[in-house]
Amino acid sequence: MAKTPAPPSTPLTPPEPIEVGLRDALEERYLAYALSTIMGRALPDARDGLKPVHRRILYGMQVLRLDPATAFKKCAKIVGDVMGDFHPHGDQAIYDALVRLAQDFSSRYPLVDGQGNFGNIDGDPAAAYRYTEARLTTTAKLLLEGIDDDAIDFRENYSGDKQEPIVLPAAFPNLLANGSQGIAVGMATSIPPHNLAELCSAALLLIDKPDATAADLLEHVQGPDFPTGGIVVDSKASILDSYRTGRGGFRVRARWTQEDGPKGAWVVVITEIPYGVQKSRLIEKLAELLNDKKLPLVADLRDESTEDVRVVIEPRTRSVSPAMMMESLFRLSELETRVPLNMNVLVDGIVPRVVGLPEALKQWIDHRRTVLLRRSRHRRQQIEHRLEVLAGMIVVFLNLDEVIRIIREEDQPKPALIARFGLTDLQADYILDTRLRSLRRLEEMQLRAEHDKLVRERDAIDALLDSEAAQWKSITKQIRDIRKAYGPDTAIGRRRTSFEDAPEIHAVALSEALTEREPITVLVSAKGWIRAMKGHVADLAGVSFKGDDTLRTSFFTESTARLIVLATDGKAFTIEAAKLPGGRGAGEPIRLMADLDEAEDVVAVLPYGPGTSLLIAASDGRGFVVSQDDLMSGTRKGRGVMGVDKPGRLKLVTAVPGGADHVATIGDNRKLLVLPLSQVAQMTRGKGMRLQRFKDGGLSDAKVFALGDGLTWKDTSGRIWTVKGDDLLPWIGNRGEAGRLPPKGFPRNNMFSG
Repeated sequence: MAKTPAPPSTPLTPPEPIEVGLRDALEERYLAYALSTIMGRALPDARDGLKPVHRRILYGMQVLRLDPATAFKKCAKIVGDVMGDFHPHGDQAIYDALVRLAQDFSSRYPLVDGQGNFGNIDGDPAAAYRYTEARLTTTAKLLLEGIDDDAIDFRENYSGDKQEPIVLPAAFPNLLANGSQGIAVGMATSIPPHNLAELCSAALLLIDKPDATAADLLEHVQGPDFPTGGIVVDSKASILDSYRTGRGGFRVRARWTQEDGPKGAWVVVITEIPYGVQKSRLIEKLAELLNDKKLPLVADLRDESTEDVRVVIEPRTRSVSPAMMMESLFRLSELETRVPLNMNVLVDGIVPRVVGLPEALKQWIDHRRTVLLRRSRHRRQQIEHRLEVLAGMIVVFLNLDEVIRIIREEDQPKPALIARFGLTDLQADYILDTRLRSLRRLEEMQLRAEHDKLVRERDAIDALLDSEAAQWKSITKQIRDIRKAYGPDTAIGRRRTSFEDAPEIHAVALSEALTEREPITVLVSAKGWIRAMKGHVADLAGVSFKGDDTLRTSFFTESTARLIVLATDGKAFTIEAAKLPGGRGAGEPIRLMADLDEAEDVVAVLPYGPGTSLLIAASDGRGFVVSQDDLMSGTRKGRGVMGVDKPGRLKLVTAVPGGADHVATIGDNRKLLVLPLSQVAQMTRGKGMRLQRFKDGGLSDAKVFALGDGLTWKDTSGRIWTVKGDDLLPWIGNRGEAGRLPPKGFPRNNMFSG
């Protein structure tokens, strides 16, 4: 039988479109995403120091009754319950957070007690959650203490069928004790772990002195205390500034000791590595540096670690200093790292803000006061309830037969009991719900004793709620108990990170130690190209240059030396000889190694001689003596030494030999002047003083010499001329004079070098 076709359905009318500006829609949605990331994932609450995922894990384990004294339970069960009830963001994210809470090298005070493979300091991952088990630690129970006593607020979970805590009671300052790391949208947080006993001492000071500064608190908090130990080598001023502003960082170095062997041999043993560094990756990096010959002071290294870290480093020669060798390793590897400090937290659980150490601790102690008040009020309500019940039970005890008769004979015993004895609904319900066998244990003395005890407790709670001083006294006692339980004499409370000043190792000495010492010959071309040839090469006849370029100067030095470059604008630059290109090619322009201005040129290149001096002079005749130590620069930008008035420029640089006492200057006008060296000031920087006065032209050349040895020069034919004694008197004068024509035989180019 054919079916009757259904009547056609009426088509649905589409809703009217709503016009929304693209910019407004993007801003609204991006802001919602940013707030969700900031509030729900990345930034910790300043009160309990936890992100939502960690808070939900701990509360989920509390619901499962995984107390420290109970048996372990599979992490798969924990992850499943947390994901199903509280945190719908994937099982792997939850398990990764759970694992980190259990790792004693990641958390200073682990909140999860793990059983099984939870990873190691080498960077090996934890086993799958079906193989591992966990339960709460005693420290985690402190965070949850009082959660069932109405100490904090709850909210609905994502599905609306359960309640989850907004914040934990937090009986210890977890934010600073365990630290936190997170990256949100447009902001991030990085808080290193600290010593709990020190934090408690600082909190007690803050209670006694609410206006205490970061400097006051640092009398108790030395600095971060990493679970992996290490040494912080920052100055006290730097640490104070970091804690005062909430932003900064800490230089953390590995801890090492020297172990002596037979016949003067020794090795360095690393026993602690910086926080957050994977040991396997560190060893690989050191091995790569060793294979690439970037560790000339190290002969070999090996990892002898078991449960404790033990990395052995052998020196290439026993004559090297262990501190020097370690300094080279600190500069090239993760044996020294910088742990950032950015205390960006949710203040009051709502507002993201960077706080200093005083405000971070104040957030916690204020939260503890709120928890104390809420728990006290909750306990008072329980006492009031019990006192009301006890009053009804005393009535039952005094009129037991009458109560039993009413219950047996009355159709509605509850109204009858209320009318007969003046009971409340609560008391009547409790009497009717009491089993008969419980009545035999009723004794008036016991009931009244319990009643009196509860009354005294209620009065004490009332006194506490009415007195702020009493409240802070109670909080002080709680904090002192925590400090005692995690004191420096306990295994978990002992400080692991220490503080030292970095050893004073001169940069030159370190650079020399890191470079193989060998003789080289430095060549500088007329167009400013530089290179280094191995060995001291006296014959440079076969050296070729690029295009029409020629040799400007050459000198012998060593690969460990540093070179000083002076430019026409009066700036000095420093170049390491070890970084010069080899002598086979044309070399490289000095401009690639130093930031010379386009309009400037190189005046002189010379090897750095510690403790020696130079005479530098400008084309207008001004000059001064400067120590080579004052010419050294640590950056490519160099340092300004001589102020030159344009169109003038730095003209010449000449050495000041030991025993020299006079300076000879000659101008473009061919006037020679000899003046005492004592009249030329020694300066670190400046325009200098006028050495010689010129009517026309400027300075051509200068030379520093000893008057007793006489003034020498080389003519264009290569002959050496010397004028000494009384023959030089006509040209000797004072600084700023014009001078006179030079002696017979002086080169026509007005240069002492011919």
